[in-house]
Amino acid sequence: MERGDRRRQRSDDRQVVGSPEPFETFYRREVRGVLAVTIGLTRRTGDAEDATQEAFFRAWRDWDRIGRLERPAAWVRRVALNLAIGRWRQVRAETRAVLRLRPNDVSPPADPVSDRFWAEVRALPRRQAQVVALTYVDDLDSDGVAAVLGISASTVRVHLARARVALAERLEVEE
Repeated sequence: MERGDRRRQRSDDRQVVGSPEPFETFYRREVRGVLAVTIGLTRRTGDAEDATQEAFFRAWRDWDRIGRLERPAAWVRRVALNLAIGRWRQVRAETRAVLRLRPNDVSPPADPVSDRFWAEVRALPRRQAQVVALTYVDDLDSDGVAAVLGISASTVRVHLARARVALAERLEVEE
């Protein structure tokens, strides 16, 4: 299946007839939820704010199209999560590269994450981490998470179940 075919199949990509609501109204209603999800996933406020701001900028830039989607909030959340994870991976790769280049002169940067749970969530596969963040931070059910990520609700439940098992093992908790 081609990438374009998958994109056309996402439920939030369906166009709605009529004019979109004003972007400012949409932004005021959704920004806190999107920021909370990205903070929950990254645990780095600055990175989460950057990802959220960039996602809303992209939505604003193309608001004539995005505002007509069936679920523009899902589109913004998906973009913000992808940006946040991309930034987190970039920082991790840069840190490893610096340590490889000058292991004796450079000490690893202090990890601002004190919450072991979210550190373990970030160690999960990307989709599982996204599902956990959307479920527990944004308080979405499997249908809501599915709409944001453009996957089926049953796939969300599978990712969530696998994430719970992995987290229970890593955190040594009985499930």
